[in-house]
Amino acid sequence: MPNYLAPGVYVEEVESGSRPIEGVGTAVAAFVGFAAQGPFNTPTLVTNWSQYSQVFGEFVPDCYLGHAVYGFFLNGGGACYVVRIGGDRANGAAGAGQSAIGPGPTATVGSYRVTARELPRGGGTPDDLTVEVTDAPEGAPEERFNLVVKRAGKVAETFENVTTKRGKDNVVTAVREKSKLITLEETVPAAQLTRPSGGEVALTVPAPATAAPTEVAADEYVGDAAERTGFGGLEAVEEVTMVAVPDLMGAYQRGAIDLESVKAVQTAMIAHCELMGDRMAILDPPPGLSPQQVKEWRTDQAGYDSKYAALYYPWIKIFDPASGINRYVPPSGHIGGIWARNDNARGVHKAPANETIRGAVALETQLTRGEQELLNPIGVNCLRTFPGRGILVWGARTLSSDPAWRYLNVRRLFNYLEESILAGTQWVVFEPNDDALWARIRRTISAFLVMEWRRGALFGLTPDEAFFVKCDRETNPAESIDAGQVVCQIGIAPVKPAEFVVFQLAQMSGGTSLVSE
Repeated sequence: MPNYLAPGVYVEEVESGSRPIEGVGTAVAAFVGFAAQGPFNTPTLVTNWSQYSQVFGEFVPDCYLGHAVYGFFLNGGGACYVVRIGGDRANGAAGAGQSAIGPGPTATVGSYRVTARELPRGGGTPDDLTVEVTDAPEGAPEERFNLVVKRAGKVAETFENVTTKRGKDNVVTAVREKSKLITLEETVPAAQLTRPSGGEVALTVPAPATAAPTEVAADEYVGDAAERTGFGGLEAVEEVTMVAVPDLMGAYQRGAIDLESVKAVQTAMIAHCELMGDRMAILDPPPGLSPQQVKEWRTDQAGYDSKYAALYYPWIKIFDPASGINRYVPPSGHIGGIWARNDNARGVHKAPANETIRGAVALETQLTRGEQELLNPIGVNCLRTFPGRGILVWGARTLSSDPAWRYLNVRRLFNYLEESILAGTQWVVFEPNDDALWARIRRTISAFLVMEWRRGALFGLTPDEAFFVKCDRETNPAESIDAGQVVCQIGIAPVKPAEFVVFQLAQMSGGTSLVSE
C-alpha cells in the first residue's frame, strides 16, 4: 500500500479481478520433405509462396513438398513451417558431404544465415559472392554495423547502420526489402541475437541439383527431437497445429521405401501429434488405390486408431508448373490450406468439409455414394466431384474408433480451448491458493467460454447448458493445497456437424408436409 503523507486526491490504477484469455492460432501447418535448396532439418517459417521459392526453390521432379506448400497457400493457408530433409544420407551416390538435392549458396554470419537469391553471373565459385561486416559510422551505437555484399570482389549492395534489434533498421528487414542478391534469416531466438563480428565470408555455390533422392530411410522423415531433425524437430515449435509429410508418397512411388516404411512413418507422425497433444496429422493414402484397396489399407494394413489424425482419399490432379502438364499429387497440402481457410472464415468449431479444393482439376478416382458408404464409417474422408459444384471435401472424421472423438472439428476445438486456457492462465502460478484465487480463475475461464459459446462453438441455449467451470473447496481440499496444486474442472458441450441431413416427407390427405429433423 502506498503511504499518503499530504492531503489531496490520489488516482491509482488497480488490476481487475480477472484477466482475459485470448484464443491461440489454429491454422499453422508444418510440411516435411525434399527441396531444391535451403537449410536442412531447420523448421523455417514461410508465409507465402514467394518466400518459400526464394528459400527452398520451387518444384523438384518426383517430389511433392513444393506442390503441398503451394496448395496450402492457394487454399487459404497463411503460415507454415517447412522442414527440408535429405542431406548426406539421402543418396549414397552423391558422395560425402553432398546431397542429391544440393543446398543453395549459403554462409553463416554470426547469428544469421545468408542465402543467395541467384547464382552469380558467370558461374558459381566460392569467391563470386561474399558478405562483409564492418563497423557503423562514428557516433552510432555499439550494436550497429554495416553489411556489405560483394560480387566478384566488387561492392554490389550495402546496408548501413543496421542492427539486430527489432525496428525499421533491423538487418533482416533491410535485406528483405532492398536486396536483390541475398536473403537473411535468424538462426537463434531473438533474445540471443548478437552483433556479428567483423570480417568477410564467402557464399558457397554448389552446382544446382534437380534429381530426387533414390534412397531414403524412414528415420529421415521421423528425425530426432534432441537433434532437431525431421518432424521430431517440430517439438520445439509450439505454434504448429497440423503436420503433413507429402514426400513420403513420392519416395514410395520411386521405390525408395516400401509400404511397411510408409506405415512406420505415418505411425510416428501420429505418435508425435499425440505426444504434443495440440496438433493433428494429415495423412495421405498410397497412390493408385481403388476404393476397395484403400479400405483394405485402412483396416487391414495400416490399422491406425487415433483422434489426432485424419486421412483423405483420393489423390487430386493439379497443373504442374515444373513439367507443364497435369499430374496427381497427395491431397494433404491442399487440405491443410482448407483447414486454415475454414478456421479463418467460420472458426475451428466448424467441420472443414463441404469446401472447394482450389487448384484441383480432377480426382484420381471418381467416388460414388455407395463407395463412400464403405469408407466414411472407417474414418476415410472422401474427396468427391459434384456436378455444378466442383471438387469438394466430403468428410470430416478422425481415425479414432471412440465415438466421442469421431469428428475432426471436435478434436481441433478441444486443442484450441486447451491451449488458449493454458496460455491465458499462466498468471495463476505462485498466487495465494485461496478462495479469492479460485473465484478469479472461474471468472476468467467462464468469460472466455461464454465468448466461444456466442460464436457458436459450444452447444446449448444458455451458457449453463454449454459448459461448467468448477474451482472451489470441493476441487481443492486441504491435501491438494498442501501439495501446491490448484484443481479446476471444466466441462464443455462441443457442437457436432450435421453429417446426415434427413428430410422426412409424408403424404397427407390435403397434400404434402415437410418435416425435418
